[in-house]
Amino acid sequence: MNLPRVFVTQPVAESALARLRQRADVEVNPDSSKIISKPDLIAAVARNDILWALLHDRIDKDVLDANPKLRAVNAMVITPDQIDVAEITRRKIPLTNIPAIVTDATADICFGLLIAVARRIVEGDTLFRSGVYPGSQSNHLAGGMVSGKTLGLIGAGRVGQAVARRAHGFGMKIIYADPRRVPTEVETQYGMIQKSFDDVLREADFISLHPQLAPETRHLIGGRELSLMKPTAYIINTSRGPVISEKALIEALASKKIAGAGLDVYEHEPVVAPELVAMKNVVLTPHLGSAVYELREGMAHVVVDNIIAVIEGRRPPNLLNPEILN
Repeated sequence: MNLPRVFVTQPVAESALARLRQRADVEVNPDSSKIISKPDLIAAVARNDILWALLHDRIDKDVLDANPKLRAVNAMVITPDQIDVAEITRRKIPLTNIPAIVTDATADICFGLLIAVARRIVEGDTLFRSGVYPGSQSNHLAGGMVSGKTLGLIGAGRVGQAVARRAHGFGMKIIYADPRRVPTEVETQYGMIQKSFDDVLREADFISLHPQLAPETRHLIGGRELSLMKPTAYIINTSRGPVISEKALIEALASKKIAGAGLDVYEHEPVVAPELVAMKNVVLTPHLGSAVYELREGMAHVVVDNIIAVIEGRRPPNLLNPEILN
C-alpha cells in the first residue's frame, strides 16, 4: 500500500514524527537554523501529498500551484498570518492550525525580555565574557528598577493577563488599554486598572504589547505613541512585529525618547533592522515565544492529530476552513 507523503518544513519533536511515520511516508527538511527557501518549499510540495508548515513558511499561490493534488496544509500556528487562506479554501484544500496553547510560554519570554533590557543583562554578559568587571557597586551597568514599577499592557487578552500575573508577583502596578474590559475578578486578583490608550503610554514604566495583528493594529505604535512614553520607559513586543513602526522605534531609541526595547518579533521577519542590532539598549530574540521543549512537543502532536484525520478521511480537529466540506 502506498502511504501518503508528508513534508515537514523544519525538524519537529521526534515523538510526534514517530507517530506520523506509522501512517505516512515523512520527509523532514533537516535544517533547523533557517526558514526554508521558497524554491525548496515549492519543490517539496510538488513531490508530497500533505504539507506540515511552520509559522514563517509563506504559503501562497506559487506554492499551491506546485501541486494541484495537494491534500492538506497542516500549519503549526495559531493565526495563519503567512498563509493565503482564501486561495487554499478556493481550491478546497483543508487547512488546519493549533489551538492557543502558547500563552504561558509567551508571557515568560515577555517578562524575560522586560527584565533583561531593564537590568542590562545581555550587556553585562557580553562585557564580562570580554574580561570587563566594573565592580559590583559601579554604575557602569546601572539599569532600571522592575519591582514596584508600573506595567502598561496594550491588549489584555490571554497573554496580557498572563503577563499581569507575573508582574503582580513583582509588586508592579498594572494598567491596561483594551476595548474590552477584563473580568472584574481578574482585575481584582492582579490589581489591573483599565485606562485610555494614551494614558497607559504616558504613565507606564514598561509598555508590553499584546494586540492581535489586524489592519487597524499595524503600526499601532508609531512616532506619536512613542513620544507619549516616559524617557525612562521601556517597550516590549512579543505579539507581532508590524504592531510597531520600526522606523519610528529606531528614531525614538536613538534620540533617547525612550530608554530601551525588548523585541521577540519584527516588522519584516526574519529580517531585523541593522540599527536595532547595533543598539545596546535593545534586547533581541528570534521569535522564541513558544520555544519550550514540552510545548513544542505538544504543538507537534496536535499537528499529527490533524494530519491523521486527513489521512483517514475525517474532519480534522482544528479545521480553519470548514466551508470546504459543504
